[in-house]
Amino acid sequence: MIRAALASLLILSGFLLSSTALADRSLRLMTNASPPYADVKLPEQGIAPELVRAVFDNAGYSVEISIENWSRAVEGARLGVYDGLAAAWYSEERAGSLLFSEPYLESELVILKRRADTRHYDSLSDLSGARLGVRTDYAYGVDFSSVPGLVLVRENHLIQNLLRLQNGSVDFVIGDLRTVNQQLHEYMKDSASKFTVTKIKLAPVARHVAISHLREDHKTVVADFNKALAALRADGTYDAILKKWRERYRGLN
Repeated sequence: MIRAALASLLILSGFLLSSTALADRSLRLMTNASPPYADVKLPEQGIAPELVRAVFDNAGYSVEISIENWSRAVEGARLGVYDGLAAAWYSEERAGSLLFSEPYLESELVILKRRADTRHYDSLSDLSGARLGVRTDYAYGVDFSSVPGLVLVRENHLIQNLLRLQNGSVDFVIGDLRTVNQQLHEYMKDSASKFTVTKIKLAPVARHVAISHLREDHKTVVADFNKALAALRADGTYDAILKKWRERYRGLN
């Protein structure tokens, strides 16, 4: 009877250890709705969740990604309600409570003009005195105050800025190129040819996975992600996913 009890105890201990190990390989992440990067209406929830799942799957993790508004996503990750963020821009403030992975995706910021405007724009200073459509509370990382006379026209959504550019109530619009292409494809397909990208170069914005410091193995999770990301870049999986999304929303370049 003692042997049977010991055997049962060992089996139970093994089950508990196995369950703990499985739990440690599962992740609950959050991100905000920002098509085509993330949205519940998109295939695979968008390009960012698809990439993140592919990387973590290669590292042996099971990932659940919820899409919420940005403030709720950040707060949930900071408090440890979720394990972290699936698509975060780095900031010193966030780094105080989150450990950031290597960047797995870059957002190319561009400035659009009407194709009918044949003038050349090569630097931000060329926008002096112009009206620029921007999104409210969007962190572009650009010092617009350095451009004399530049007027920022704020809207909540990129599509509103694109419509303003079309009707001439703004002179330029700044936006993420993938998002611009997606919005034109979905809502203004017949008008896409009316816009073009200026030659003004802006610094790209990188997206990272960010894991809460409150998760004990956060350093291991990020290290595993970085290693698996390098592997997917090397074997062509990463490029194949990006190519699929490029072909889904062909547009300005």
